[in-house]
Amino acid sequence: MRRVAVASFIGTAIEFYDFYIYGTAAALVLNQAFFPTLAPVNATLASFSTYAVAFAARPLGSVIFGHFGDRVGRKSVLVASLLLMGLSTAFVGLLPGYGTWGIWAPLLLIALRFLQGIGLGGEWGGAALLAVEHAPRKRRGLYAAFPQLGPSVGFFAATGVFWLLSSGLDDAAFRSWGWRVPFLLSFLLVGVGLFVRLKISETPVFTKVLDAQEASKVPTADVLRRHPRELLLGAGGMIIAYGLFYTATTYCLAYATGTLGISRNTMLGLSLVACLFLAAGTWLAATRSDGAGRRKLILAGSVLALVWGPVLFPLLDTRQPVLIALGIGGALFCMGVVYGPMGAYLPELFSATVRYSGASLAYNLGGVLGGAVAPLIATRLQSAYGSASVGWYVSAMAVVSLLCVLALPETRERELV
Repeated sequence: MRRVAVASFIGTAIEFYDFYIYGTAAALVLNQAFFPTLAPVNATLASFSTYAVAFAARPLGSVIFGHFGDRVGRKSVLVASLLLMGLSTAFVGLLPGYGTWGIWAPLLLIALRFLQGIGLGGEWGGAALLAVEHAPRKRRGLYAAFPQLGPSVGFFAATGVFWLLSSGLDDAAFRSWGWRVPFLLSFLLVGVGLFVRLKISETPVFTKVLDAQEASKVPTADVLRRHPRELLLGAGGMIIAYGLFYTATTYCLAYATGTLGISRNTMLGLSLVACLFLAAGTWLAATRSDGAGRRKLILAGSVLALVWGPVLFPLLDTRQPVLIALGIGGALFCMGVVYGPMGAYLPELFSATVRYSGASLAYNLGGVLGGAVAPLIATRLQSAYGSASVGWYVSAMAVVSLLCVLALPETRERELV
């Protein structure tokens, strides 16, 4: 179990590092590197639109990798998703800007971002199943906490690398080549992830499926036929986790540096502090879910997010670093309370023969609804109605997730058959 926990944690940390460095770059520099001919607001929207492309691709990745994960096995699919994600990320660091390749530069950027989404669409479900299907029934929440910590560590690493580069380089060097370094590091990280993942075994739950020759022929079709309710409500439950994260990180970074005039270094440093709140909320809720129940903690996190939404932007608008850290950190803590138990909760909603496809699709459809559009809607709302409207948008997402999870059952006592 120690090896499984490490493998699921390291893989998700690397893949989410890859995913988040794009979000940070989109907020700070991609608008000027790839859309220099647009007005500032439109360039930011264009940058966030390329960012959103990966979320549209993630359900497709769930279908592709989920199909093979439910037919061939969890382990081999996780190796493939790591390779696709890592290489497409690294090639962003090698991609010339608009000034060199013209319109081809943003088009290729979109293509690479799309491949990122395909890779990540297959990653989370496999990593969660790797932990959950190996774990004893009464400790599934604990072991699912390890892949759930991957986003916290990946975000911390991504933000930390950008903070170091931003601190050590002048603005011209950072915008010219410094922002590419985090992407190029992915070449090294892919090697580390492969080394760890190739040492793990197939999960015992799926081994039984193969031995009984019960593998689904078309897993996605079986999910839609047998588990449509769990799929749609599970996706709805994920909306607030995604919405909180990408509002509090990607959008708030762009808003604070662009609209409030706070320095890039300050905001990156505050984001590092806020990430600790995310890790704390994730670990606390995931490990407590074995005793208190997954559903109860997810509902509690949704209620916290409902309350925190209107608080977030008044704290940011003070321009006081401590209050900004509190605002973003509080939002990420709420997100962690929802997100932590989801590592066990979503897999437990689906039967073993379609679990990879079902859990992945629910997780990533929630990402389309909550993560892809959040920075875009937030940018438009702030421009038209002021920052307070973005906080109410967060609360609205919390209500949607709250209602969806209320309609789902508790799952911690279920057998993974």
